[in-house]
Amino acid sequence: MLSAIFGFSLNPTFTRYLQIQLLPSSFDAQGSANAAQRLTCFVIDDRVTVDAGSLGIALSEAQRRTIRDVVVTHPHMDHIASLPIFVDDLFGELRQPVRIHATSEVIELLKADVFNDTVYPKFDELRNEHGPVMEYVPFQMGQEFQVAHLKLTAIAVNHIVPTVGLLVSDGKATVAFSSDTAETEELWHVVNHARHLNALFIEASFPDAMEALAKASKHLTPSMLRTELNKLNHNGMDILAVHLKPAYREKVIQELNELGIEKLRVMEPGRIYEW
Repeated sequence: MLSAIFGFSLNPTFTRYLQIQLLPSSFDAQGSANAAQRLTCFVIDDRVTVDAGSLGIALSEAQRRTIRDVVVTHPHMDHIASLPIFVDDLFGELRQPVRIHATSEVIELLKADVFNDTVYPKFDELRNEHGPVMEYVPFQMGQEFQVAHLKLTAIAVNHIVPTVGLLVSDGKATVAFSSDTAETEELWHVVNHARHLNALFIEASFPDAMEALAKASKHLTPSMLRTELNKLNHNGMDILAVHLKPAYREKVIQELNELGIEKLRVMEPGRIYEW
């Protein structure tokens, strides 16, 4: 009866998608976000983030209320820059701690270099009226672990500090993040064993003419990215290039387009992608 009166089914079937957004990290003089990516923070389903570069400066108010889990791939500043600000801003209102998921090695680096009572307070030792405000949650390389509703596997990649790539699934869709890396092998080995892959987020930092710098800093150029993609057994997934250095963004985009790879495009900050 209610369905006839109000025009809806009493047993609706809702289609839920995995939603991923690259938070903006550059803003013009009027405060509007632009496409330049200076910091890295991916928001998944408004509940979990991969890295925290712009976490403290670019979330919506609704996202601030729902995100309590942060997965840190490595401790470079562009991936953690506003993590302390995020916790600081929420300090008085947190009813559960912000959980920082990382390898034990990265957790020790965060303790030593960021949350050390010099750069920022040791938030893992502080409490508000409701309880602890931040906690570290270590995960093991190569072992599946759960964060909120997601299952993740961390894989070591080839960067100049300890860094992990990630395989992430909500039980329906599966995506992979390369994080910052140069040529790598184990990531592709793990990804190739996944039953399916809906999307790959892969870095492309420098143009081809700067390959020597890319290799020295352990990043990828478009040509190097193509070589890495040849190691994948999956076909048909979306391939989203990220981590383009703003100074070389237009040249990198041109070279990515010239590769002629189907479904390869540059990820747009602020846009919500669904699988």
